[in-house]
Amino acid sequence: MSDTTLSKNPIATLLEIMRTLRDPERGCPWDVKQSFATIAPFTIEEAYEVSDAIDREDWDDLRGELGDLLLQVVFHAQMADEKGYFDFDDVVRSISEKMTRRHPHVFKTQDQSQVATPESVRETWEEIKDQERAIKRADGESILDSVPRALPALSRAVKLQSRAARVGFDWPSTAQVIDKLNEEMLELSAELVEEDNAERVLEELGDLLFVYANLARHLKVDPEAALTSTNDKFIKRFKYIERKLDAMDKSPEGSSLEEMDALWDEAKEHC
Repeated sequence: MSDTTLSKNPIATLLEIMRTLRDPERGCPWDVKQSFATIAPFTIEEAYEVSDAIDREDWDDLRGELGDLLLQVVFHAQMADEKGYFDFDDVVRSISEKMTRRHPHVFKTQDQSQVATPESVRETWEEIKDQERAIKRADGESILDSVPRALPALSRAVKLQSRAARVGFDWPSTAQVIDKLNEEMLELSAELVEEDNAERVLEELGDLLFVYANLARHLKVDPEAALTSTNDKFIKRFKYIERKLDAMDKSPEGSSLEEMDALWDEAKEHC
């Protein structure tokens, strides 16, 4: 396989590479052994690595990570082709049809007198998605069924709540969400005083986190982004503590909570 072949038709080259890797006789034993289930965790991981490269604004790394993510799509498409489900061309046709259908302001001439705005585009997008879901509901599918289980739990909670809110199942005001938050906190506190109550504590803590996600949605805040920001802040402040202790020839293990807490207050002034 030459560089000339690669440059002329890179997608076809990648598809052929995957077909070769999956060939039972001349392929790679590891690739041949894989299934949708075993590859799925790698697909999720690659998506996170794409996001991480964007956060770091490392564009060279992003190019490579996007390639890794594309490979995951090709891998799944090849396995589906082998089973007769669909192939890579079907994947491309499906998303092309969806993007055309969900952008009538671009691909159709209707309502050209109205200038599209980001807000109106988003509204149209959601309306079209609702129409698509209505067709699925006619076949017995819930409006919540298409929310992926593999999403991070906070993100999935927001998706589930948003989906329910679109049909009117939602708290009318943020104040009511806060009231519910206080209610769930009291319920968790009540369970904490009981013995041998791990399952109920787990359930009540889950309820509390679910309401926190709902509060974030009402405030139009991405809870994953908010928690990621706080995680990063915690890392910076704890590293400050470590540096300060190291300068005193001490370690966190050899320091008291009071010492570290004092340094934490100091770190808050700098980080």
